[in-house]
Amino acid sequence: MNAKVTRINPDQLHKTPGYRHITIVESGRMAFLAGQCPLDHTGALVGPGDLDAQIDQVVANALTALAAIGARPEHVVRSVIYVVSDDTGVLAAAWRRLMGSALAPAFTTASTLLGVAQLGFEGQLVEVDLTAALSD
Repeated sequence: MNAKVTRINPDQLHKTPGYRHITIVESGRMAFLAGQCPLDHTGALVGPGDLDAQIDQVVANALTALAAIGARPEHVVRSVIYVVSDDTGVLAAAWRRLMGSALAPAFTTASTLLGVAQLGFEGQLVEVDLTAALSD
């Protein structure tokens, strides 16, 4: 990958738990991945009611999608994480699991974590939306 990516945390802004406030990309090509859901290759929901199992499936799916375009988690320049919960403890636990996964480098960039009321599939608890910078 030849894209130049710079990640910045200005001293004047609050400290973060791993992500950067600003990501600058100097690249001519970007990949916008659809929200990765906790579905297996047959389309079946993985881990009904089990946030950790669903996060693990989302990570596996995201890694597969990135590999399909010749990218790795380090090439992600923006992420949005949706978790069905209004409990900050649940949101923090989801963040920690993602940061402990093989996809963790994707979340060191500009990242947003949202608690939401509902996602697209019945029983779905998490979804991850990624944008990656690709080589020209």
